[in-house]
Amino acid sequence: MVYSPSVAIVILNWNGKHHLEQFLPSVLSTNYGNYKVVVADNASTDGSVDFVRSNFPKVEVVVLHQNFGFARGYNEALKRVEADYFMLLNSDVEITPGWLQPMVELLESNDRNAACQPKILAYKNKRLFEYAGAAGGWLDAYGYPFARGRIFDVCEEDHGQYDTTQQVFWASGAALLIRSNVFRQLNGFDEYFFAHQEEIDLCWRLQLSGFKLFCCPQSIVYHVGGGTLPRGNSKKTFLNFRNNQIMLAKNLPWPEKWWKIPFRMALDQVSALKGLLSGDGGYFIAIIKAHLAFCRWCIFHKRTKRTYPLAPIKSLHGICQGIIIWEHFVKKKTRFSEIINVDN
Repeated sequence: MVYSPSVAIVILNWNGKHHLEQFLPSVLSTNYGNYKVVVADNASTDGSVDFVRSNFPKVEVVVLHQNFGFARGYNEALKRVEADYFMLLNSDVEITPGWLQPMVELLESNDRNAACQPKILAYKNKRLFEYAGAAGGWLDAYGYPFARGRIFDVCEEDHGQYDTTQQVFWASGAALLIRSNVFRQLNGFDEYFFAHQEEIDLCWRLQLSGFKLFCCPQSIVYHVGGGTLPRGNSKKTFLNFRNNQIMLAKNLPWPEKWWKIPFRMALDQVSALKGLLSGDGGYFIAIIKAHLAFCRWCIFHKRTKRTYPLAPIKSLHGICQGIIIWEHFVKKKTRFSEIINVDN
């Protein structure tokens, strides 16, 4: 009998009954020999828990007593789940036949392969890469995230141009397969983040700890995207800008940190001013609040002790040495392959 590592597909839900009704049946059709499905509910008020228990009795349900957000929500839920691998999956994802096996095989091929994501395409237009991860996440040297197949808000059509398995800087939290022991070794997500960019922070810490991350394009899923906080929402803007600064402060070594963070804050202020001049006062205020919140974090937040050394960002996989905003907004490059050699 062939051994199959156990996989827990864990869906974190908050008032997403409509997504569970639509997409949970596809998840339950997963063709893999040793898996279970867990719905972790972040104190929903839309009847999600009763719906799952009534209609999907094989699905395990973990009930959390309040909305902990993405980061702490998963941390709390996964304390109650046992498996060799955790497959963190958004509730608005449609899977495809055989999606899980290639990712498990990739991670099983080497003990240092700690996490990976599938190729993520848009549910509403299956020819396009989806914003949240596309074909694997990269970072520029100043902390701006982008992905193979997605530069800022521009998502490419999928023509198989990123169909090679590649190491990446970060794997999307929308569909993230990770070794359970490694997730626990690094204490999971940083709960201060609440939501947004917590998976990038985790992946950064994984690399600093000597692990590798991949996109596995042999696996394909379709993601609706947007979630509970669609792009353009002021709270989402606040969390993205605040968390990005915290991530830099946590993971950059001092020779880079002391100048890159002020430089990034200056670039953020330019973006905020541009938003204000274009009539988006909410965007401007959200960035100002994010910077103030970051300053409070620097002063008051208690740091946890690291078990790994920091390293120059250029020494890590999935890093663009330039400034992605210059490449995109000034030089007008809209495709990943125009900025990074696709063989990387």
